Amino acid sequence: MRRGHPRYGAAMRRYEHPHRLLAIGLAALAGFVDALGFLKLGGMFVSFMSGNSTRLAVGVAGDPRGSLFVGAVIAAFVIGVMAGATVGRLAGRWRKQAVLGFVLLELIVAASLDSGPVVAPLLMASAMGALNAVFQRDGEVSVGVTYMTGTLVKFGQHLAAAFAGGPRFAWVPYLLLWLGLVTGAVAGAAVYPALGLTALWIAVAATALLLAGTVAIGPVREV
Repeated sequence: MRRGHPRYGAAMRRYEHPHRLLAIGLAALAGFVDALGFLKLGGMFVSFMSGNSTRLAVGVAGDPRGSLFVGAVIAAFVIGVMAGATVGRLAGRWRKQAVLGFVLLELIVAASLDSGPVVAPLLMASAMGALNAVFQRDGEVSVGVTYMTGTLVKFGQHLAAAFAGGPRFAWVPYLLLWLGLVTGAVAGAAVYPALGLTALWIAVAATALLLAGTVAIGPVREV
C-alpha cells in the first residue's frame, strides 16, 4: 500500500463515528491475534510483516533454512490480502461484511487447529492480511488496521500541526487506532500463558461481534 496516498492520511478523520469505532475494534483484534502468534512462534508476527521481513533478511544472511517458515508466514499474509480483496470486490457494497465473514471463517479453522505448529499460524497470518480489505477506497486500503507505522506518522504530523495552530484534535483518531492495537496485544499476551492458541476462540467471538456490528451499519459505498 502506498503510505503517501492522500486518502490514507485523511481516512480516519473523514469516516463517520461508527466506522471509526469499527477501525479501532479491528485494530484491537489484530493486536490480540498478533500477540498470540508472536508468543506461539517465539518472536514471529502474524500481522506485522515489516518485522517479519527483517527477520527473513537476517535469516537469509545467517540461517537460510531457518528463514523458510518466516517466508511462508509472509506469503500467507499476502495470500490473505489477495483473498480479502477478491471477496470484497465480489461482495460490492457489502464488502466489509463479506471480508469479516471470510476472516471469521479462517480464525474458526485456525482455532480448531490450535495444536498445529504450522497450519494455525499460517491461517492467522492469512486472516490478518484479509482484514486490511475491510476499509478500502478506489481499490486501495484506506485504513490499515494490522500495522501502525503509518498511523503513528500521521499522529505525529497532526500533533505537530496542532502545536503550530492547526486543527486541535485531528491527531486523536490516529492515537485511538494505535491504542486499539496495543490494547488488543496486551489482552492477547495476558491470556496466552493460560490458554495458548485456544485463546483464538476469543478472537473468533470478537470477530463475530464486529461482523454483527457491520451488518447493523448496513451496506455503504467505498468504505
